Parts: sequence; C-alpha cells; structure tokens
Amino acid sequence: MATAVQKITLSSSRDIPFNKLVLSQSNVRRVKAGVSIEELAEDIARRGLLQGLNVRPVLDAEDKETGMFEIPAGGRRFRALERLVKQKRLAKTAPVPCVVRDPAAGILAEDDSLAENCQRAPLHPLDQFRAFQTLREKGQSEDEIAAAFFVPVNVVKQRLRLASVSATLLETYAEDGMSLEQLMAFTVSSDHARQEQVWEATRNSWSKEPYQIRRMLTESTVRASDKRAVFVGIDAYEAAGGIVLRDLFQSDDGGWLQDAALLDRLAAEKLKIMADEIANEGWKWIEVAVSFPYDNARGLRELAGTPIDITADEQATIDALKAEYAKLEAEYDGADELPDEVDERLGEIETALANFESRPVQYDPADIVRAGVFVSIDADGSLLVDRGYVRPEDEAPTAVDGEDGEDTPANTGDPAAPSVQRAVITIGGQPVEPEEDEDDVIKPLPDRLVMELTAHRTLALRDAMANNPHVAMTALLHKLVTDAFQRMSSAGGCLEASIHHVFFPAQSADLKDSPSAKSVNERQEAWKTDIPQDDQALWDWLDALDDASRMAMLAHCVSYGVNALHEKVDRYGGSGLSQHGLERRLGQADRLARACGLDMVEAGWKPTVENYLGRVTKARILEAVREARGEQAAQLIDHLKKGDMAKEAERLLADTGWLPEPLRSADADATATADPSGGESDEALPAFLSDDEAEQAGDEETDPDEPAMIAAE
Repeated sequence: MATAVQKITLSSSRDIPFNKLVLSQSNVRRVKAGVSIEELAEDIARRGLLQGLNVRPVLDAEDKETGMFEIPAGGRRFRALERLVKQKRLAKTAPVPCVVRDPAAGILAEDDSLAENCQRAPLHPLDQFRAFQTLREKGQSEDEIAAAFFVPVNVVKQRLRLASVSATLLETYAEDGMSLEQLMAFTVSSDHARQEQVWEATRNSWSKEPYQIRRMLTESTVRASDKRAVFVGIDAYEAAGGIVLRDLFQSDDGGWLQDAALLDRLAAEKLKIMADEIANEGWKWIEVAVSFPYDNARGLRELAGTPIDITADEQATIDALKAEYAKLEAEYDGADELPDEVDERLGEIETALANFESRPVQYDPADIVRAGVFVSIDADGSLLVDRGYVRPEDEAPTAVDGEDGEDTPANTGDPAAPSVQRAVITIGGQPVEPEEDEDDVIKPLPDRLVMELTAHRTLALRDAMANNPHVAMTALLHKLVTDAFQRMSSAGGCLEASIHHVFFPAQSADLKDSPSAKSVNERQEAWKTDIPQDDQALWDWLDALDDASRMAMLAHCVSYGVNALHEKVDRYGGSGLSQHGLERRLGQADRLARACGLDMVEAGWKPTVENYLGRVTKARILEAVREARGEQAAQLIDHLKKGDMAKEAERLLADTGWLPEPLRSADADATATADPSGGESDEALPAFLSDDEAEQAGDEETDPDEPAMIAAE
C-alpha cells in the first residue's frame, strides 16, 4: 500500500497597519552591512516595498493574541518604513504586506530570521552588469541608473564596460574560467575578435596576469602621452576617425591611440602645413621629420641671426612683471610656505619673462636664400623649428689667390656624414627579437649594440675631458709628440694639429637626450655666442683670453676629437680599422676615462629594455641581474619569457649602478655590485613571480595599498 504524500500549508499573508508592527529581539542580524537604511528607505519610496515582512502575533501571558505583531525577519525593511513615517512620507496606519506565522508552529523565530538571510543566493556580478546594460538599452541614462542604485556614475560606467566584453569571455567568467581582474583588463579594447584571440593565447599560459592582457591588447597602439599624439591632439585624431582606448579601472595616462598609421599621417600632414608656412620666409630647403638624430646639423654652418629688438610695449610689460614679482617676493619674505595662488603667479611671471628673453631672430635675406630649416616635434609635443643652417655646397664661393694666379674656391670643410639608420621592428615600443635557445651560453654582444653603447661612452668622455683642461692638454701634447717623434707623415704647412670630429654611424634613440649630449650642446652654444665670426677678430679674441678661459676652450675643442667607438675591423688588411688599431683606440679611451674620473652611472646611463636588455640574450639578462642583485633575484625571473624578463630586469637593475662591459672602466670589478653571499634579495617582486598562490591571496587580502574593487560588490 502506497504511503500518502503529506501536504504542506503555507502561512497566510495579509496587510497589517504599520503601527501594529514592532521589531523582534529574535532577529539574528546584529551587524550593519550592505545598503544603508537611508538608501533602502529612498528605494522603497521610489519603487514601493518589493518583499513583505515575516511576522508573528504577540501573545499575552495567557497566550492570547494582543493585536500586535513582531518582526523576526525583515527588520531593515521595517526600519526603512519607520524612517519614512517619521518623515511624514508614509502614514502610521499604512498597510504593510506581511506573511503571518502560526504561533503554534514548531519553528523558532530565530530559525526564520536565519533562514531568510542565509538562503538568499547573491546576484552574480555578471547578472548585475547585464542588468545595468538592459536598463541603459531601455533608455535610462548612466546618471539615472547610478541614482537608482546609490552608486557613483563611474561605477555604472565600469559595469557597463564589463558587460560590453565579448560574449564568449563573459560566459568564461560566468563559469569561473577567469577572474574579475582579468575581465577588467579586456575592457581596454572593444575589438571582440582581438579579445578572444588574446584569451586563447594566454588561457593556457603561465603568464595571464591582467597587466599581460592589457599589454597584448595595446601592443600595436600609441600612448596618448607620445609626443606625436600631443602634437596632433586627441580631438583631431578622433575627428579623423581614430579610436582612443581607455582603461576605466586604473590610471592609463590618457589612454592609447589605436591607429598608429593614422597618427603618423596626421603628424606628417601637420608638420607639412607648418613647413609650408615657414617656406614663405624664403629658405632654400626645409627638412621635416618627427625627430632628427643627435648631431644632425654637424658639418653645416649655423647662421648668426640678430635678435629682434624689444618694443616699447614689450619693455613696459617686462617692467610691470618684474615689479609685480619683486612686490610679491617682498610681501612674503620670510614666510615658511607661499600660498598656492601666489606660488602659481610667481611661476607665471617667470615663464612670461623667460618668453621675452627667447627673442625671435632675424637673418640676412642673402643668407636665407642659401640656408635651410629643420622642422620636427619636440619631446613635449610642441613644434620644434631650427632655422639657419647652410650646407657646404650652398656656401657663397670665396676667391683666394692661388700659386698660378687663378682663383680657387675656399675650403668649406667636409659635409656631415649621413647617419646610418637601421630598421627595427617594434611591438609595444620594444624590439622584436626571436626567443633565444634554452642554453646558458653567454654569447658576444651584437656589434651594433656595442657601437651604440660606446657612442654613449664617447659622448660622456668628451664631456668629461672638456671639464678637465689638464687632461685635455696632456692628450693633445701626447698626440703632437707622437706625430713629431714617431716619423708619422704630416701633410700641410709648418704645423698641423687638428681635431677630426667623429660621427656616430650607430646610435640609440636616447643618445640625443642623454645628460652628456645636453651638457656638450649647452657648452657649445655658450661658447658660440662669444666667438667672433671674422678670422682676424677671432685671433684677437683668443689672444686676449685669460689662461683659464684658454684652457677651457682648448679642452672643449679637444674633446670633439675623442673617439672611443667600437667598430668592425677590416679583416682583409685594407684601408679600414685594423684589430691592433681598435685595441689601441679602446686602450687609450680607458686611460682617458681613468684620468677624467669618468663614471657612466654618474653620466646618466641606465640599463633599459630599449638600450640594452631587450637587445641581448636571456643569458645576458640573467648575468646582469645576478651581478647586480645576486643569484636569488636571477632565479626569480629565469622562467619568464624574454620580453617580460627584460622588463623585470630593468626594474631590478634600477639604481644599482650596474654597467655592461663596454661601459665599464678597464679596472672595474665586473661583480662589484653583486651580492657576494648570494643571499636573500630585499627587492619586492610582483606577485606573478611567486609560485605560492596561497601566499599571493593572503597578500592581496592584507595589503593596505591594494585598490578596492568596486566593479562588482
């Protein structure tokens, strides 16, 4: 005989006046959490009560109903209604939907309260993202959604962006196949196909950290802080159809410009427009480029223009600015700290006065017709116009009496040797080189890299020699004595002692911005302003210099002849550089470096991905980290791919003073900066370098600097 299924009876529901309800002490919720009572009250006022209260009759001493009802489940809703009653927005006798429990039931009030709070399934973050998206599609604005759910507008934008990720990736996230942080990283790009491609490339890889996903999604883009982007302007780029990728979840420095080709075209077009305007001035030639290599004007004669005189109105403005500056200085003399507005005003005055000092220059029309201009983009994204350079072939012929009585052209000097540029394929701003074989062989540095490194050293050595006249004099005398006593051929008149300027056929992109380059250029410009153009006047000026100035000028001129470049040798005994000549050159360069006290670290050279680490093998990278930070630091990155290894090595080597062999002094200990004990490194490494996932999780929970995740709460 079959057993009859027992039927259940649900508790009845009815409306009970608000003033007949009281809170129960059986409610298990004690700690405030979630939406505040104030926000819940506003939500009830807007949309009404979505869920009734769970109540039980209040019994007297004889177990008879008193007409009052206590609330074991729904206390927060009751307090929100109570707030509305106090604000007179809800009547005291307003009916409240309630589910009334039978007092004879065997279920405790605490049981009901606990069940109502524990058996609710929290909403998956993805459902919330999609719900926000649905509200947006149905006409609600981002501000309206934010107001309805009591969250900042930026949170709504973040969650809408998360909902716009590829449906395939959203399903993966819903099935716990990726973390919320990884999903956030994919919002950088709106290209679903590219998002899925990157996920396929990283899902089975050990390196699928959010930063790696962002890097792969933006590897072919251009930073908004790039000088080309600043020069063109983000508005102009977007007006031309360009797309700017933004990261709503962390600082992105203005974002990324997706179409690099479009940006280059816009930059070239704007430079061309600027060049067309400058061409109206009558110059013979104008060279236009995004940037020019260091020393690009070598071999060209620079015209000495005449600064335009200051007008009466400009002088009056200058006097007024100086008077205002002096008044502010006197007013706040002795103050520990200037008010922000005063400090800002002083800075504005200093900038304005500096602009007046940089006077426009006038050139002789006869010079303009044979001279040219370099037009490029400065490091800060502004237009850089360098006027007034005459090529040797454009010089006006100067006749002198030759031995046969005929006129001969004057010697105008050798033109500058062209810079040799190499094609470098880059992705994300880093050179693309194939992964090295998994061996530990330390291969020789590439010749091209050694030439670039020694170009840095040559420039730094020139700067050091120019600041040490004693060494410069010794070097010059050594050269002259060698010429005089070692039977070397000497062509020309009674005495020839010349410095042949050495050009850099290979140079890295950062050479022209190095501290040495800036120091050499500043010194050259400082001397140039004082040197007369006329030959006889130049002789008289030099003759009148004091000994200190003569020595400084000598040191500066001699420094231009320094050649510490490593170059390929001629293996076939031709007219090129021999192996013996190279060794002699580098040996003398080491001697000069010791005499000048040259330190390439103090000269400003630091190992980066671009100038060294991205150009050498993984074994070389590990060797550098091992020398500078010890064996353990090297072991922590030896499992990384080359691009990531180079990036981490740059961070580890920062401020260690480590130098590659071509930049070290001859007697330097190559392992001086390494930890001789091979002990623990104090360097704080990124979490992905650790294999202990539990430890990483613990660190994430206790790190006070970790930004709070507000995209899904």
